Amino acid sequence: MAPVRTTGAIVAAAAISLAVLSYLFSSKKPNLALLKKKKKKPRNGLIDAIGNTPLIRINSLSDATGCEILGKCEFLNPGGSVKDRVAVKIIEEALESGKLAQGGIVTEGSAGSTAISLATVAPAYGCKCHVVIPDDAAIEKSQIIESLGATVERVRPVSITHRDHFVNIARRRAQEANEAASKHRKADQMNGESVEQTIDYTTGGEKQSSALPHNCKGGFFADQFENLANFRAHYEGTGPEIWDQTAGSLDAFVVAAGTGGTVAGVSRFLQEKNPNIKCFLIDPPGSGLFNKVTRGVMYTREEAEGQRLKNPFDTITEGIGITRLTQNFMMAKLDGAVRGTDLEAVEMSRFLLKNDGLFLGSSSAMNCVGAVRVAQSIGPGHTIVTILCDSGMRHLSKFCNAEYLSQHGLMPKATGLEFLGIR
Repeated sequence: MAPVRTTGAIVAAAAISLAVLSYLFSSKKPNLALLKKKKKKPRNGLIDAIGNTPLIRINSLSDATGCEILGKCEFLNPGGSVKDRVAVKIIEEALESGKLAQGGIVTEGSAGSTAISLATVAPAYGCKCHVVIPDDAAIEKSQIIESLGATVERVRPVSITHRDHFVNIARRRAQEANEAASKHRKADQMNGESVEQTIDYTTGGEKQSSALPHNCKGGFFADQFENLANFRAHYEGTGPEIWDQTAGSLDAFVVAAGTGGTVAGVSRFLQEKNPNIKCFLIDPPGSGLFNKVTRGVMYTREEAEGQRLKNPFDTITEGIGITRLTQNFMMAKLDGAVRGTDLEAVEMSRFLLKNDGLFLGSSSAMNCVGAVRVAQSIGPGHTIVTILCDSGMRHLSKFCNAEYLSQHGLMPKATGLEFLGIR
């Protein structure tokens, strides 16, 4: 039998095949172990998607100050704000303690973000939500809450000492829901059938009604200002995340306070890990916390000048600033405080949008003002972390509205950071 002769084409094909096999099994092939390690499992539902938010370098502020200014992107939580963490912690602890049952109603008095977060997560626990909100809050917040399926009660802003302050009304609504649930149970026992209960209440001189479902399992007042679940959400979650994301290499933390949960939980955790980390408060107009931290006395500038308004919150920033000490804020470990103004917050929000593409809300912008102030105080070469609480999407009618800002003399004019003394 004549020998088989190989053609040039066959030899070339064999050479190519050998080259391909050699490449596939060479040291340059993908590291399968590394790929497997990087692969992330899907998160288990809405609740599991809350937290573990990115920590980003805010390039413009870092370059301008010589510090590494990092922002924790809490606006990337499912409910759009840092308050998602608080809502989860409050509801889970209430369910575990038996103070709240599935089918129950969570009530809260809120300027917006906590209300939105509670309305977002409550259905995941089989609960409903009723929110009492001051009627001077941005209208889109109420619209978002209602769209999430919660009921919204808008009331006039008054002092916390007034029985019709939005927080006090929310507390009463939980009591009323518990009373209604008790009547339902008695009716079921007596008649063997459920009866719908209607709560009548008076707000702002007008009588209103709120029909509860026949299977209402009672109410629970979230009480974000005094409920230490708020503090624990940040002590157990936000603080450890910041520590891990910076590998413990940070010099300062700065944030504003409303309920005080974020500043307390994060500052206490970080300073327990490293007492050399300095923690600061940034405080808006109308709030007394700056004086409490720096002088040990709780009062506002307006009070000192004898010009305190009936509504002391003379600021357009929503959700931050307060004229009383809360249980949450008293857990904070602070090294100092700085002031911020409404105009600085407005200017900062426009600067970050223009230079970093960050569309932030009023409290986030104020926190960034605080970060720059701290950078100026401690000098270049340090790492400073702040919280980007929420985006500008829920601030369209006020903080992001040119007509509204013009009416209050707050139109931004800066081309850079000259409003903070940086040129």
